[in-house]
Formats: sequence, C-alpha cells, structure tokens
Amino acid sequence: MSAFIIRRLLQMIPTLFGVMLLVFILFSLVGGDPSLVLAGKHLTPEVLANIRAQLGLDKSLPEQFLVFVRQVLTLDFGTSWSTQQPVADIIGSRVGPSLTLSGAMLLVDLLIAIPLAALVAYYRGGLTDHIVTIICTVAMSISALIYIIAGQYFLAFKLGWFPVRGWGDSVWTNLFLYVPLPLLMGLMVSLGPDIRFYRSFFVEELGQDYVRTARAKGLSERQIMLKHVLRNALIPVVTSIMMSLPYLLLGALVLESFFGIPGMGNEVIQAVNKSDFPVIKAITIYIAIATMVFNLLGDLVYKWIDPRVQLK
Repeated sequence: MSAFIIRRLLQMIPTLFGVMLLVFILFSLVGGDPSLVLAGKHLTPEVLANIRAQLGLDKSLPEQFLVFVRQVLTLDFGTSWSTQQPVADIIGSRVGPSLTLSGAMLLVDLLIAIPLAALVAYYRGGLTDHIVTIICTVAMSISALIYIIAGQYFLAFKLGWFPVRGWGDSVWTNLFLYVPLPLLMGLMVSLGPDIRFYRSFFVEELGQDYVRTARAKGLSERQIMLKHVLRNALIPVVTSIMMSLPYLLLGALVLESFFGIPGMGNEVIQAVNKSDFPVIKAITIYIAIATMVFNLLGDLVYKWIDPRVQLK
C-alpha cells in the first residue's frame, strides 16, 4: 500500500508539469495580451509598456514560465490584476461559500439518488421503475435556467418562502436561509441523471451470478441488496463521486451568479470578464491538484470497499 501511494505521488509530478505547461501556453500564446484590456481607454505606448512591466509580460516566455512554476511550487500566485488583492486571499474567501452550497448539494443528492436508484433497479420493469424513469427524463429535459427563474419567482418572490438572493456572514444563517432555494434548484437538475446513472450499476449487479447463488442459499433480499449488491455497485459510484469532488472547489457557476453567492463560481466569471489571469491560473492549478489527489483517494476507497482489488 505504501509503495502504491509513493508511486502515485511521484506520477503526479510529470502530470502537474504537463498541466502547468498547457495552462501557460493557453494563457500566454492563445489568451492574448491582457495589458490591452487593463489599459482601457487610456491606451498609449507608455501606459501599455508600464502595465506590461508591472505584470511581468515584458520578460521572455521562458522567464515567464519559470515565474509561473515558482508560483505553483509555492502556491503563491501573486496579486489579482483587477483588484490588486492577493490571489490566495481571494480564493480563500470564496471557497467557503462554494463548499457550503456544493457540499450540501452533493450530500443531499447522494442520500436521495443512491437509495432511489437501488429501489427502481430492484423493481426494474415495474410501475415504480417506469414512473421514476419518466420523471427523471422530464426533469433532465428542462433547462437549469428555467428551474432557477421559476423558483425565484414563485417560491421566493410570490410565496416568500425563501429570499430571492443573498448571502450572510454566519454559516448557519447561510445553510438554513440562503442555501435551501439554490440547493433545491440544483437538485432538480442533478437528481434525474444521477438516479438513472446509478440505477444502471445496480441493474448490472442484480443480474450477476452471485446474486442468484445468494438467493439459492436462502439469503433474504435485504441481505442480498445491502451486503452484496450495494457494496459492488458502489465501486463505479465512488468513481463518479471522486471525479466530482474537485469541482466542489469551483462551485456552481450558474447558481452562484443568479443567487448572489460570493463563491468561486462568481469569482471565475468575474476573472474571465476582466482577463484576470493570475486568478484563473490559480483556480486551474488548484482544480488539477485536487483532481489528482481525489483520484488517489478513490483508488484507496476501492481497496477499502473490496479488499480483492489489486492496486497497481
């Protein structure tokens, strides 16, 4: 196990270097000159030269890349080009709201989707399966914007059950006052595909030989579902969950924008609009590192779920 972890950590080094090189090429060669955007209406050769010098864009590309590598290794991406605030402070203040919303949405989604997927898979082909499948298909066919606009208008504005938008300083105030409506709208979008996705895993496991053998041995359906089917079906489910965890840091861009949540999603939109490359680069690298870490954790969870899994 230790050798596996060390080997995977060493494999992250060239992967991270490749990500850094790709990000640098995209932003430096394809992304254009941000000094033109920052100069605005006062674009003169002198102003443009000063801005390029302040941003370090007057250096050669190899020098700029070395500066970027040093920033990644120290996790210090300097200051924002648009607000002049440290990038670390900006991201630190935005991660909390994003995790509050996205984390709650993921947890509730799993608590609903996995049991319901197991239920409809067990009764596959029956009335329950058909009804849930139809509801999921209809829910998946409606745009997220329709849910958000309808929810804000009817549930918040007309009925007054929730605030239309906003965010507070208290975690508990946000969880019980500002999160429920965007959480509900997010679940309307995510539950349909997740239930159908997880259902396919349970249906596949229910058709395996070990299920028929367990029934022949006289095990109850409850024991079969909980001790055998659920455990084996959780392996691909864990893959899906682990792949989505890094993006909790990124937040829900549309939900945060419409509901005025000061999270990473809002920050990404503002950074893109203002060509604030240090913020965008930092977020991209953080997501890449989180993806590699959670992939490693996913393999370790596989081993915990099924000790027969061989880690390579």
